[in-house]
Amino acid sequence: MTELVAVDIGGTNARFCIATIREGDGIELGEVVTLPTRTYASLRSAWAAFAEKIGRPLPAAGAISFAGPVEGEVLKLTNSPWVLRPSLIPSALGLERYTLVNDFGAVAYAVSRLGEKDLRHICGPDEPLGTEGTISIVGPGTGLGVAQLHCHDGRIVVVETEGGHMDFAPLDDLEDQILHRLRQRYRRVSVERLVSGPGLANIHEALAAIEGRTVPVGDDVELWKAALKGDDVLAAAALDRFCLTLGSVAGDLALAHGAWCGTVIGGGVGVRVADHLPLSGFAGRYAAKGRFEARMAKIPVKLITHDQPGLLGAAAAFAEKHGIK
Repeated sequence: MTELVAVDIGGTNARFCIATIREGDGIELGEVVTLPTRTYASLRSAWAAFAEKIGRPLPAAGAISFAGPVEGEVLKLTNSPWVLRPSLIPSALGLERYTLVNDFGAVAYAVSRLGEKDLRHICGPDEPLGTEGTISIVGPGTGLGVAQLHCHDGRIVVVETEGGHMDFAPLDDLEDQILHRLRQRYRRVSVERLVSGPGLANIHEALAAIEGRTVPVGDDVELWKAALKGDDVLAAAALDRFCLTLGSVAGDLALAHGAWCGTVIGGGVGVRVADHLPLSGFAGRYAAKGRFEARMAKIPVKLITHDQPGLLGAAAAFAEKHGIK
């Protein structure tokens, strides 16, 4: 049995727990403590606060999921002043062993450990994900996370990517107009300009401009509430277009990855649209890949329902790196 501190660091919050890895018996996550990053000067001070809150010495092993690239001597969170220096992590945090993984790489590691009870069927055949080959993982959140999970002979390899920065490709006249509007704001329109939490507002504003309407610049949270409730016609239309685009992008990534074992939708926004996706045009856009349409229709598409995939994935990355099965 191995105990470790698992941490999932985002731009707004850092989530901590004590994770227990039991060989042959999976990973157990303890009580989760959420600390706002703005309240603490650094990971080191938040780490000490976590120890104080749980009232016990922390293990000398750690698994850290970080919302940003994990290469280089100095790592910077996108939406927080926290800075990490990987070379100083052992001494600063009192760790003898640790793993540092990109936040969406952690989601991919989590998928390797999730059971069917933690996955909701969205479209394609209602069957488990394949166990020999590639799974494509797509996660709309603050941005659009993309990763690959390769499974072969019981071994896994996670590939972190920046697939959310691919070019947006319109597929109908309305999307041509949306792209035209967004080009007035962004020199290059990537898919995460539409398929992300802030992307809904971009679509909403573009649709309003197309209709010759003016909409106030509001709060993203309120816009999402209105869109999901369905009472606001324009917000609901923006959500429908969001789901169509997510389907197109997820299908494109499955083709690019050769992800015949499945596609998994993660991210905070993925959970938000879980009830809406099966009723939207997501499935049609996912499979609509010309000569590959029949093959695309055979790929199971799932959505993560586990409440802490970042923490689970961080612990799973630690187990993989240190050979704990």
